[in-house]
Amino acid sequence: MATASAQGSDWSRAEVEAIVDDHLHMLMQELSGQQYSKTAHRTGLSLRLNGRSDGSIEFKHANISSVLIDLGCPYIVGYKPRSNAQALLFDVVEERIARDQVFDQAARRAVEQPAVAPLYADYGSALVAAPAALPRAETERGAYRPQFRGVVRDYLDREARNRSLGEAGEGFVVAYERARLRKLGCATLGDRVEHVAATRGDGLGFDVLSFEPDGRERFIEVKTTAFGKQTPFYISRNEVEFSKVYAPQFRLYRLFEFRRTPRMFALEGSVSERCLLDPVSFLARAGG
Repeated sequence: MATASAQGSDWSRAEVEAIVDDHLHMLMQELSGQQYSKTAHRTGLSLRLNGRSDGSIEFKHANISSVLIDLGCPYIVGYKPRSNAQALLFDVVEERIARDQVFDQAARRAVEQPAVAPLYADYGSALVAAPAALPRAETERGAYRPQFRGVVRDYLDREARNRSLGEAGEGFVVAYERARLRKLGCATLGDRVEHVAATRGDGLGFDVLSFEPDGRERFIEVKTTAFGKQTPFYISRNEVEFSKVYAPQFRLYRLFEFRRTPRMFALEGSVSERCLLDPVSFLARAGG
């Protein structure tokens, strides 16, 4: 039986390495479309740990998900990311993915494979609650704190540049908006929903033009991932500024788990009021 001291103490390196190996094995199976049992994994893993409870193991898995996101990697959908991980955990995850070529191959295939929008989707259950709005203090940019870490994978960036996935997500939203308006008795407006990213070109600041039942325009930016609801997304400066100028009419639809059962949540108004925006690159010009 686990002792109170064992449950409350920091995990040893051997324990951390054991759970990281177990977690990444499950993640690689998930990325490759293979089935696995979380219960069987937890049972086998517990034999390698110092009397850790099931709750402690589950919490550590959630910490690993948070670390993976920080490193630009996908995470296991069933382990919602939880922060405040011990520093050793970050180090072990970083070391492990840096040398694991099988993980790299599985992750690259998962983010780069093409996607298509479903023909017959249950649009009535597609929209779910958005994450709670962040307090204003958390959405404002604080002092930059560099990490200078040697390994930051670009899998989420690669997925964001997957044109097939992006277009499939936008097509899903077009169909969703048409179905929404028809259900509200506004079939004529539904017929006018336009995939502007395709018909007018990218760079407008939104992807889909839709409408409210009274005819007012709704500007929708679509961000699509095959991974979990908490996966961060990339958004351009132009899109952020557009959301500020047209805040009353702007919606960001975040689609997630798109390759399984597409679902989404909507963020209304200015993106900078709803999200923590982290600048990741700059356009530099040399000279005076």
